[in-house]
Amino acid sequence: SSVLFESRIGCLDPVVPVETERFIQSINSMFVLTLLTMAMPQWLHRLLPKPWDTFCRCWDYMFQFAKGHIEQRLQEEKQKLARGEQLEGRYLTYYLSQAGMPLKSVYSNVTELLLAGVDTISSTLSWSLYELSRHPDIQNALRDEVQSVMKGRTVPDASDVAAMPLMKAVMKEILRLYPVIPANARVITDKDIKVGGYLIPRNTLITLCHYATSRDPKHFRDPDAFVPQRWLSRSEGSHPYASVPFGVGKRSCIGRRIAELEVYLALSRILIHFNVEPGKEGDTVHPMTRTLLVPDRQINLRFIER
Repeated sequence: SSVLFESRIGCLDPVVPVETERFIQSINSMFVLTLLTMAMPQWLHRLLPKPWDTFCRCWDYMFQFAKGHIEQRLQEEKQKLARGEQLEGRYLTYYLSQAGMPLKSVYSNVTELLLAGVDTISSTLSWSLYELSRHPDIQNALRDEVQSVMKGRTVPDASDVAAMPLMKAVMKEILRLYPVIPANARVITDKDIKVGGYLIPRNTLITLCHYATSRDPKHFRDPDAFVPQRWLSRSEGSHPYASVPFGVGKRSCIGRRIAELEVYLALSRILIHFNVEPGKEGDTVHPMTRTLLVPDRQINLRFIER
């Protein structure tokens, strides 16, 4: 919200605003219902209208929430222009200040960008802490790397990450094992194509389950194990597209850089102050699909102050 609206929506307030809480719950419900509504044939929507109606209401509220923040921003920009001030700002301000940008496009793109950041970062951070708690040797090595770069400072910044190869390897390994979006789909729209000897007609929907490819033993030795070191050496020779958690090309994740940076900086600060241990030894959590890849149950951890 800070990047998109240059404002806060109150998630860290002692009492989260009702409209923000409803926005987050709408996203949760939308992700749960996406698989169900996609699997339901259209005629079944008439017999069982509640899931589809709830799904649509969730989307309506998400657009309403984002639209309210966008319009507030527009009003502030109008007041600045009236005072003769120059428009200076980040992502959303840039788009709103461009001539000819249809407001409908602004509303839809910003809404989807905002909802894409709700569960995704928290999921990746949770899986990172889960695996580090189960591998104290890697946790200690990562902490040593962070502290050596920080040189006594307690608040890392973006420039520190360039000197943290193990941190980047941990992130790659987490996203290989637990890609936030376990599958991606594209429609071949312009012409028939041949891939690997197969003819794919135009207007064909293709789905890639990169959760499966990233755990394929043909590409990764001991594929279900958490081994960040595999990314520090290219001796394994894994296929460059075997793990593509952010997608590739024009339609790759637009929020990738800020998402990675959020996790890098959060992990750095947590490890400086805490040892992270499993809540209970042998407590194994498995991933499951709810449109996003999520834990099948609560991840329980102990944070021991250092």
